[in-house]
Amino acid sequence: MRLGFLALFASVAFPTVFGLPSVYEQQVLGLNSVDDATIYEYVSHPAFTDYSLRLKKPTLCDDSVKQYSGYLDIAEDKHLFFWFFESRGDPSSDPLVMWLNGGPGCSSTVGLLFELGPCTINKAENGTIYTSPNPYGWNQNANVIFLDQPAMVGYSYSSNKTAPINNTPDAALDVYAFLQLFVKRFEEYATRPFHLAAESYGGHYAPNIASIVHRKNKQIVQAPSSGLRKINLQSVMLGNALTDPLIQMPSVVGYACDGPFAVFHPNSQQCRSLRSRAPICERMIKACYARDDTTACTPATFYCWMSLWGVLDEAKRNIYDIRIPCDPAVDPPMCYEEIDWMNEYMALPEVKKALGVDPRAPEFVSCNDQLNFGFMLHGDGMRNTKGLVTELVDEGIRLLVYAGNVDMMCNYMGESEWIAQLPSTHKNAFNKAPFLPWTVSDRQAGVVRSAGEGAGNVTYLTVFEAGHMVPHDQPEAALDMLNKWIRNLPLAD
Repeated sequence: MRLGFLALFASVAFPTVFGLPSVYEQQVLGLNSVDDATIYEYVSHPAFTDYSLRLKKPTLCDDSVKQYSGYLDIAEDKHLFFWFFESRGDPSSDPLVMWLNGGPGCSSTVGLLFELGPCTINKAENGTIYTSPNPYGWNQNANVIFLDQPAMVGYSYSSNKTAPINNTPDAALDVYAFLQLFVKRFEEYATRPFHLAAESYGGHYAPNIASIVHRKNKQIVQAPSSGLRKINLQSVMLGNALTDPLIQMPSVVGYACDGPFAVFHPNSQQCRSLRSRAPICERMIKACYARDDTTACTPATFYCWMSLWGVLDEAKRNIYDIRIPCDPAVDPPMCYEEIDWMNEYMALPEVKKALGVDPRAPEFVSCNDQLNFGFMLHGDGMRNTKGLVTELVDEGIRLLVYAGNVDMMCNYMGESEWIAQLPSTHKNAFNKAPFLPWTVSDRQAGVVRSAGEGAGNVTYLTVFEAGHMVPHDQPEAALDMLNKWIRNLPLAD
């Protein structure tokens, strides 16, 4: 959902088996008796001996469609929670979409309950937390997976026998294993077009995951007897995402001081501070790009987040939607009370039981700042994932980048610039293309620039009156975007 770096610094000013588990499974899962066990369906894969999938069939949120939830178990050490919803349309022909929130350290359940899932979180006057149907849920015409990764995010957990994952390339390997076990169990989706959608820090997650999927696909074609299925990867969708920090981090100066949604006067002390600090941040990120190690990337991470966002904090605005006043010291997490509602809902005993939440999982929180800090110490956030995107685009994987225009976190000016500079075979055509209006329900919902047929091979979309969480702020427009994109229909009028 959001870049956890930002929230952290803001808070400190800166064969398939059915039935009961076997004895072995009880040992692995730490279950002392059948009475302790939640009844799961277990799925294994000969190519992934250290991985298994365990499933339940809840009826929460949207009981009109089939659902599955559970865990990807990785040896005895790590366990990734997921929640899957079939399409409300035609599950047998509709594409498969995986949604990832960012952070790093934020649960994709945030996307499910707050942004684009089949239901929306609510709170009654008597304090009861409940969900209501979301008519703009992305499973309207797609089968959607929400995955909490890496371990220690949401209801994912770890036994701590190995060090927590602190970088996106390692995290991506586990997601690839999940996809292989998922399509082994649900063969009906194995050949469906697959679209990887991610938000915020997902600008690091998605390119790494998509790159592994694409490279493994090519290996499978060359060695079809491997036992692996080709994942039919068609596109990557990045929403208000951090992908090229070298361009995006300095862009905050123009957005905060000179753009149409400036929060400071151009001659203010805050803008003078930002202008003096941004070049230092830029030089440090260049060093990170050149060396690609923690000695260069970790200092860049600390300096850029603290020096730039420390100033932005003075605006007392919601950094995810600058239209909204917010004081991080007194207002709800991330300036949205719904985040607290979601944490409360996911902790309800009946919800945990229905979802098959493992009793060893930690208390549910929307974002894990401790895991976030581990990524920060690794310098992961200042590394460049644009090169991975170039390889994908040049080999036929379609790319959609969209950004809400009132988001200060990953602002639309930086998003538009990095995709314009993307060194791909479509670069010239993209930059020659005009921005065209995008209309939804007789209202201009944004502007779009695209290169390629249909919805495009490389497409950028600015969404009007939307912040960091576009599907939350403009749900009808976001669903229109998704439906056109996955069917490769032009977004522009």
